[in-house]
Amino acid sequence: MREPDDMVAAHFRRSCETLERAADDTRLRAAIHAVADVLTRIFRSGGKLMIAGNGGSAADAQHIAGEFLSRLNFDRQPLPAIALVGDASVLTAIGNDYGFERVFERQVRGLGRRGDAFLAISTSGRSANVLAALQAARQIGMTTLGFTGDGEREMAAYCDHCLAAPAADTALIQQIHIVAAHAICGLVERNLFGPGAAAAAG
Repeated sequence: MREPDDMVAAHFRRSCETLERAADDTRLRAAIHAVADVLTRIFRSGGKLMIAGNGGSAADAQHIAGEFLSRLNFDRQPLPAIALVGDASVLTAIGNDYGFERVFERQVRGLGRRGDAFLAISTSGRSANVLAALQAARQIGMTTLGFTGDGEREMAAYCDHCLAAPAADTALIQQIHIVAAHAICGLVERNLFGPGAAAAAG
């Protein structure tokens, strides 16, 4: 039992070290504030947020949409956020008719409008269906946001704002993504519904 327990302890240590590194990463913190400011402006103007990713990033897309539509820190009005990963009929129809690479792109073209935002989540930064959706969002005139990992990532070229987790391991990147998403949602809540928000909106 000693060896598996050592693996668990090592995993937690890596997790804590990554969180510490993220907390000290000025570029990451700046990206969090930039994304929160963009979403505040878009929601205030009547726009919506669309989110997509694959695998664990698909789960994160649903998680993030739930935080905006429901609540994070306090009761407030719901904010319009749509995860493009949860409708099996839509995903399989598009995948069957157009290919898996277009399952998000078709939804962005059908549901997205100028003034909306699209958040693309890809730990590798090169998921073909995510890149296709980012390009479609830019063509429509949506604001493009990205969550990815550290280093050179292809998707960054298509993002107005790209948040890069300071990690190379997929699980640790995903951990930073959801922590960052909670921070962003908290900032947006405060901006739109916190003390002084009504005055700021006027």
